[in-house]
Amino acid sequence: MEQTPSPPPPDPDRELVARLLAGDKGAFEALVRNYEAPIARLVRRYVHDAEDAKDVTQRTFVRVFERLDSYRGDARFRTWLYRVAVNLALDHVRGAPLGESVPIEDDVAFTNSLGTERLVAAEIWRKVQERLADLPAKQRLVVELRVYHDLSFEEIATLVDSSEDAAKVNYHHAVKRLRTLLVPPK
Repeated sequence: MEQTPSPPPPDPDRELVARLLAGDKGAFEALVRNYEAPIARLVRRYVHDAEDAKDVTQRTFVRVFERLDSYRGDARFRTWLYRVAVNLALDHVRGAPLGESVPIEDDVAFTNSLGTERLVAAEIWRKVQERLADLPAKQRLVVELRVYHDLSFEEIATLVDSSEDAAKVNYHHAVKRLRTLLVPPK
């Protein structure tokens, strides 16, 4: 029996996007205000040079503005925006050598994902950052989008071109691998 796909989730940005498509430049400014900081954090996880990260963040919003007419509304606007940012960040990284690792700020979400008590911050976070870099690219992206950007698995699946179940499996395997690397067996 074939299931009917569920309708897209309600998009809190739908009204702003509609206003922007109608020519309201103030709507674009509102979208930038809403998403500039999260997009900058996302880009910074890949683009380690601060100035380059600012440039990629700015290019993300320029690209979104230029190509807004290609946004079909199949997914939430935020999901589409994150995809543009990830693609530009990865394109940048492919063309530039990797730099220093970026510190992790959100220990509560990550420790909850690992199922551990409060971790000893500095040393563990250094190890986590090293281990995140060792994960396969898709697993790393799924973990970062889920933990640091609080995206749903449905949104993550759209971003990484997979099914929702595949996104959950990637997350599960990544967390399991990180857990074994960071928490010694008892």
